[in-house]
Amino acid sequence: MRKSSAEMVENMNMQEYIEEAEQALLHTYNRYQIVLERGEGVYLYDLEGIKYLDFVSGIGVFALGYHNKEYSEALKTQIDRLIHTSNYYYNIPAINAAKKLKAASGMDRVFFTNSGAEAVEGAIKAARKYAFLKDGSTDHEIIAMNHSFHGRTFGALSVTGTEKYRGPFEPMIGNIRFADLNDMESVRKQVTDKTCAIIMETVQGEGGVIPAEETFLKEVKALCQERDILLILDEIQCGMGRTGYFYAWQRYGVKPDIMTTAKALGGGVPVGAFLMTEKVAERSLGAGDHGTTYGGNPLACAAVEKMLELFETQSVLEHVRETAPYLEKCLDQLKDRYDCILERRGLGLMQGLVFDRPVGEIIDRALEEGLLLINAGQNVIRFLPSLVISKANIDEMADILDSCLEQVCTQGDPDGQA
Repeated sequence: MRKSSAEMVENMNMQEYIEEAEQALLHTYNRYQIVLERGEGVYLYDLEGIKYLDFVSGIGVFALGYHNKEYSEALKTQIDRLIHTSNYYYNIPAINAAKKLKAASGMDRVFFTNSGAEAVEGAIKAARKYAFLKDGSTDHEIIAMNHSFHGRTFGALSVTGTEKYRGPFEPMIGNIRFADLNDMESVRKQVTDKTCAIIMETVQGEGGVIPAEETFLKEVKALCQERDILLILDEIQCGMGRTGYFYAWQRYGVKPDIMTTAKALGGGVPVGAFLMTEKVAERSLGAGDHGTTYGGNPLACAAVEKMLELFETQSVLEHVRETAPYLEKCLDQLKDRYDCILERRGLGLMQGLVFDRPVGEIIDRALEEGLLLINAGQNVIRFLPSLVISKANIDEMADILDSCLEQVCTQGDPDGQA
């Protein structure tokens, strides 16, 4: 008898799956050559049963690790009850999630989206509408930061300060100026009478794991207050507890006018949000100005509600504050041991090691040794473990990375000469 298509798929090996993917999926990612099948805690397993210690967590998404039973049960319950209705109607998970998110963030109004990029789009629209209602003009400008990353949709891409992402898709939305993070003079030089907003990541992720300095944030905030410019903080990657605070700006007490959040917000379910103060809400987006079919649906918001609840009941922020210094210590020890590491930087469980060479070979060797890492630019390894990571997990990571560095960084200089 001929095998059914389901039986054929079930019997495919990992390489056959990869070949199928290359025939079916648009090639916009250079994927690592493994097919991940399941996760448990801070570990992932591929189709062949090989175990990987995960220091990527879905690019900062799986804050509570894989297969958290309370989280999974909450989603199963909601699936059996109601998945989607549209925003023509209220739904209880969205109301509860918004209330909890307001409490965690200290912001006043919430708009749920499907992704971080969509959250940035909404934030840009809100800022421009705020300025439009002040003077009726449509030529307002936004200041963004060089080396930033805000997403790949046109609005988000327009404020992304990395040319390689924007170049092939020009022209962008226009009226965007770029300054340098932690350089207040560069910001002042870009301010004009048309400036309506300044947008930045509180910790740059893709740009190299670079935190905004407290003094810089406070000076930007003061400038915004003086000129009635809106401060937009992108907390998509650095938010939701990653720095030991629900949102990284809370460490410094520099409250934004608009904030974006996503990634760990839904714990794996695609969901984001942009939030704003009451002042901005009253003077920006109104009925008909913005919308989304799926945003704020009951399933996504049940995930948000449960994530925020578990952060409290499992003392996640306290755990991050306890564990992050140990991660920093272990990374510093590696830096001291190897001349090829120039610097460690970051906040909380969002850390980066800066190398004197491209890090691709190190990441590849780590994968072979059962450790998942990602880069942030060519010469930075980024560490984004689940927030429930243990000191023993950090020791395991450091041992594997040490072995990889011993192989790569002691072979010769970056040009390959002994």
